[in-house]
Amino acid sequence: MNAHTPLPRPSSDRIVVVGGGVAGLATVLRLAPRPVTLVTASPLGLGTATGWAQGGIAAAIAADDAPALHAADTAAAGAGLTDRQVAARVAAAGPGLIDWLVDLGIAFDRDADGALALGLEAAHSRRRIVRAGGDSTGRMVLEGLVRAVLAAPSIDVVAAQVRSLIQDPHGAVSGIVCERDGAAFRIPARAVVLATGGLGALYASTTNPRGAVGAGLALAARAGAVMRDMEFVQFHPTAIAAGPDPMPLATEALRGEGATLIDAAGRPVMAGIDGGDLAARDVVARAIFQAGAQVFLDCRGALGARMPARFPTVAGLCAAAGIDPARQPIPVRPAAHYHMGGIRVDARGASSVPGLFACGEVASTGLHGANRLASNSLLEALAFAGWIAEAVDAVPAPLPSGAEVREASPAASDLGTIRALMERDVGVVRDADGLARAVRRLAPAAQAGSDAALTGLLVAVSALARTESRGAHWRSDHPGQELARHTETTLMEVWARLGEIHPVEAALGA
Repeated sequence: MNAHTPLPRPSSDRIVVVGGGVAGLATVLRLAPRPVTLVTASPLGLGTATGWAQGGIAAAIAADDAPALHAADTAAAGAGLTDRQVAARVAAAGPGLIDWLVDLGIAFDRDADGALALGLEAAHSRRRIVRAGGDSTGRMVLEGLVRAVLAAPSIDVVAAQVRSLIQDPHGAVSGIVCERDGAAFRIPARAVVLATGGLGALYASTTNPRGAVGAGLALAARAGAVMRDMEFVQFHPTAIAAGPDPMPLATEALRGEGATLIDAAGRPVMAGIDGGDLAARDVVARAIFQAGAQVFLDCRGALGARMPARFPTVAGLCAAAGIDPARQPIPVRPAAHYHMGGIRVDARGASSVPGLFACGEVASTGLHGANRLASNSLLEALAFAGWIAEAVDAVPAPLPSGAEVREASPAASDLGTIRALMERDVGVVRDADGLARAVRRLAPAAQAGSDAALTGLLVAVSALARTESRGAHWRSDHPGQELARHTETTLMEVWARLGEIHPVEAALGA
């Protein structure tokens, strides 16, 4: 494999950031003016879940709100696994982060008096969702960050696929191996920040881009990183069930404005359930899943009539599907949306592997616990981007020679089969038989080098180990809760556990 670097300004002090969503873009901007290379699999502004985020950014800026209230709501949604110190710190950073984005030129929606317009979403006790373009927040924030990155002379942007991490003789990360147009090259670095997003596209029903199969999680796991709470996958309850893959999303803010969930006969799905239509996402997703029939989001009447102005993205998605929300209820069902687990990081965003940091959905910071509070994801990424930028200065330079590189390209796997398997056996409701079956079928492809199979395996093994129901992880064979605890594992421990789950099937399609 030929090794070369196309970078215009080689630097032994360079930081590499992988991922072009809000986490990656905010991190490189916070790192400026240090020399930094941003590596993206797609052109800037494309192929990232950030651009699809409809809800907004949670921030306690209203007169009747406070960061302490925001942190308390975050902890309540996290079902006992939110780190309260992290929640307090992130919530306290929220107002300042909104100011930072405003300074970058991002035009958030405002009321008649010029103040930021604030929306309400499920499990929030106050109106604190800052939005842009109605339900186009993610896209507008992404576009603003891209403009700022392109204007920063210290940032190099490289379009390539990252194939592996380079580690020095002591295991510290010292760069990455990339591939572009069939040619491989190395980018040396003092530190690497993974901001590669989630794994929602491992499921047949998902709101995520098709490339969101956990490649960054697989990179970190193969480097020996500790992975935490991998079993917690949040299923958004109101993905529009109208045919497209990925599924378009009907933002939770619609229910904050009065939309209700009904069955085919018009009966309220959430009647008698604590929180009703504004219950936490895991509660709503399970209620829809367990309804066993088609469920609809009812926006008919005044809300549907004003949807083109207030929720233009959803209005356009409905129009494309031939649905008039003012007159017709919107068919919905749960879809894989966000991964609360990931690479375990500390308060600085540092993983257990020296020189390796993680930001955004790929990281497990302790903020989300077992169930993410709506609109906390962009906030978390923005907050940790700044803290990571402060921390990398303390990272020692890696040893100059003897680096270990695993340069093999990921093995091909049948992604369609993996998605169907994850949907059936590692989905909204789980049990031991299905999880063990998933482990047995994913293991061979994971051992052969498939990133998708490896990430799915990490989720299934962790879900099998958690013999309780908590937050987004629901075991029909273990509906009660045990003592609140995290699950942590390394890839070496996963390989050791496989011998306990017999028999491992010979092929994914077996």
